[in-house]
Amino acid sequence: MNKNFRQVVLDTETTGMNSSSGPVYLGHRIIEIGAVEIINRKITKNFFHVYLQPNRLIDQEAYKIHGISDEFLIDKPKFFEIYQDFLNYIKGSELIIHNSKFDLGFINYELSLLKKNVSAISKYCKILDTLKLSRSIFPGKKNNLDALCKRYKIHCNRELHSAIIDAKLLANVYLFMTSSQQSFFFMKPTKNSFLKENKKQRSQNIYIQKNNLQENILHIKYLKNMKKKFKCLWKIENF
Repeated sequence: MNKNFRQVVLDTETTGMNSSSGPVYLGHRIIEIGAVEIINRKITKNFFHVYLQPNRLIDQEAYKIHGISDEFLIDKPKFFEIYQDFLNYIKGSELIIHNSKFDLGFINYELSLLKKNVSAISKYCKILDTLKLSRSIFPGKKNNLDALCKRYKIHCNRELHSAIIDAKLLANVYLFMTSSQQSFFFMKPTKNSFLKENKKQRSQNIYIQKNNLQENILHIKYLKNMKKKFKCLWKIENF
């Protein structure tokens, strides 16, 4: 892995749902962007978070989801005022999004309105869709963010959606999905544990080679197949 492998987990909230399939594009806009930085599988404190004034009213159905009102956004910046800071933040990273088609559709729409010949997001960074990833790991199960948080025992107590909160939740979900060892063990060592007493020494002497994404997916599929044929000595939830 690159010594400074950088990933950005992204989520947005909008004024409503767009549909480009019909004769009229509804023109809904982004009202919140939340992004969380991960470097070498560690979540940092370098967040990107902004509310945006969309220059249009928020649909009532969308308001019920995120609770962001038209009045709250009156004095917030417009997208053209922050787009360069946003692009600088994500540039060169691997962008992690749950259902990327939705968020990228809105972001690219906002970029197109600038009329500055700004490229689509895929020109600035690689895209990883965690919805597709979760469906490959848990086929036939619910794979929305709430379901994944519950599956990985990540505390998710929110009544309304928020781009920055959801980005933080997704960052933790992604780390669990791509690191099977972390999801297998939840026991805490005792005070007299040999592991605890020798943790510092072992960390200095042992280099840990982490699995890549494809290896983790294949490992999980192997465990599922093994459980079908044999009696496992351990219990793995949702396998």
